Amino acid sequence: MILPGVLQPERFHGHRARPPFFEGWYYKLVDPHGRHRLAVIPGLFLSPDPAERYAFVQVLDGAGRTEVFRYPREEFQAARDQFEVRVGDSLFTERLLRLDLHGSERTISGEIGFVGTVPWPVTLRSPGIMGWYAWVPFMECYHGVVSLDHVLEGALVLDDDVVSFTGGRGYIEKDWGRSFPAGYIWLQSNHFPEPGVSLTGSIAVIPWLGGAFPGFIAGFLIGERLYRFATYTGARTEALTITDDTVVWTMADRHLRLRLEATRARGGLLLGPTREHMHGHVDETLSAEVEVVLTSITGGQTLYEGIGRHAGLEVQGDTARLLALQRSE
Repeated sequence: MILPGVLQPERFHGHRARPPFFEGWYYKLVDPHGRHRLAVIPGLFLSPDPAERYAFVQVLDGAGRTEVFRYPREEFQAARDQFEVRVGDSLFTERLLRLDLHGSERTISGEIGFVGTVPWPVTLRSPGIMGWYAWVPFMECYHGVVSLDHVLEGALVLDDDVVSFTGGRGYIEKDWGRSFPAGYIWLQSNHFPEPGVSLTGSIAVIPWLGGAFPGFIAGFLIGERLYRFATYTGARTEALTITDDTVVWTMADRHLRLRLEATRARGGLLLGPTREHMHGHVDETLSAEVEVVLTSITGGQTLYEGIGRHAGLEVQGDTARLLALQRSE
């Protein structure tokens, strides 16, 4: 189920999957003015209960409005040798998405192309954002970054309004496995004052050999350089605090320190997978802001300081356990 696709994290991994299993891709679309922000999430959910096996496309907008377009399992189709997924009459690849969604609350149609995509590097020793953990066959949840940053071309019809996304920016990631983590924080922005700057990061309760640990992965792209901080790189979380208004997370390795301060904002509820069901308890916003400071520990200088807008942010599940595990490290 997992190992054949390790070196292609973007493609579908569930051709031979047995329940429980889920897989979903996350497309973030922001128009050039920042007025229209969408997260489009196609996926497949396979529960041990045959009645809970279906395909879906979820849509969240910047105002926190959500809708789930649900389809029979048979209307999910995926290529075996590349990333090409069809859900109903909609198409999803690393080069474009084509939407034809008709629901009880809204309709969305049109095509957006992606120019200048920046995938997370894949090597044999470190196949994507998960590093060597991607080779472990019993992980609860796997993660991939299809594109850290790219330019959008095209338009969507949102109900009765034609919205051009040409010149806007996008981001693509994905998850697959048996369940989302019991508690986690996720954030992302590629709307900094300078083009070509992108941040993605998450920290979560990771089950491991009968116990658990607070595993994390983060990437900060500045132009052509990707700064990586992760459990598998030997980096550590120095501090993590969560309040009703902010999330402050500081991580460091031997040479660099990355400090993130995210301002929380109102969002909407998305469906998230457990082993049995897709529950509508995942609170995500596309309106957060995150202040980023990257400093050199050895030299003492600030390498980057700026604020990312239109940030995606989720603070989800048993975060008390996550904080307790972090304090015990």
